[in-house]
Amino acid sequence: MSATVLILMGSDSDWPVMAEARRALEDLGIAVEAHVSSAHRTPERTAALAREAAGRGVKVIICGAGAAAHLAGVVAAETELPVLGVPLASSDLKGLDALLSTAQMPGGVPVGTLALGAAGARNAGLLAARIVALSDPAVAERVRDQRARMAREVEARDEELQRKLRGE
Repeated sequence: MSATVLILMGSDSDWPVMAEARRALEDLGIAVEAHVSSAHRTPERTAALAREAAGRGVKVIICGAGAAAHLAGVVAAETELPVLGVPLASSDLKGLDALLSTAQMPGGVPVGTLALGAAGARNAGLLAARIVALSDPAVAERVRDQRARMAREVEARDEELQRKLRGE
């Protein structure tokens, strides 16, 4: 099965965080492909991965990078696919540099920027799933089911809290 979502990261040290995006997608039955490819150290490879993605069936690209964090912008410049950027806290600036580099794209080169770190990576996976769901009714149903499960889990935690508060 070909991948529907491509995850790119600037370094293999980014994988523990970016794996959250993969888990979110795989939980929804969406095929994922992941690669290390640097905007600065392997620019030709990065551009090729971005340009060839749509032809291989990819619908969304998620990029995770820290420090200068140009990966999402470079990828967005090479594809018409939606690109989601996850800034990573890998420098002395604790991710602020990555957040600004990912969010401050020039007009005409859009990158959807998520939160820093693991929460941002998970949400990138979930947002990618929602984008895929626009044209895939089976994925749309799984997204609805996941949201309903999440709501039930919160309600169950509240019921437990209420029992504790009553001294049960």
